[in-house]
Amino acid sequence: MSFSKWMGTTAVLALLVLGAACSKTEAGFARDVNPILQKYCIECHSVGGNGYVASGFSVESYDDVMRGTKFGPVIVPGSSVSSTLARLIEHKADPSINMPQGKPRLPKEKLHIIRAWIEEGAKNN
Repeated sequence: MSFSKWMGTTAVLALLVLGAACSKTEAGFARDVNPILQKYCIECHSVGGNGYVASGFSVESYDDVMRGTKFGPVIVPGSSVSSTLARLIEHKADPSINMPQGKPRLPKEKLHIIRAWIEEGAKNN
């Protein structure tokens, strides 16, 4: 292979790799996470709901989610492993507090979305 052909091939590969890296879409709160919370969590975790009464945790807004519970934050931006919310919805906590209680677990793809959002900094995007 000639040097110029090798350079052309290398440039094309570099652009493909760069394009793939740039095309990664961040999980957004409004677009991706909030619809999950509204479908699976709002019934109990809004003002007056059983989950809200017990913990003070509301999923009514981004600010509410980031505020956490009366016991403290449930999101550690950048670390789903350290985030109580992730542990609870992934059923990695005591069975008496895993979420959602009394209902089927969240589908794995929904868990992945929430985990990715937390890992990406839990931004209000």
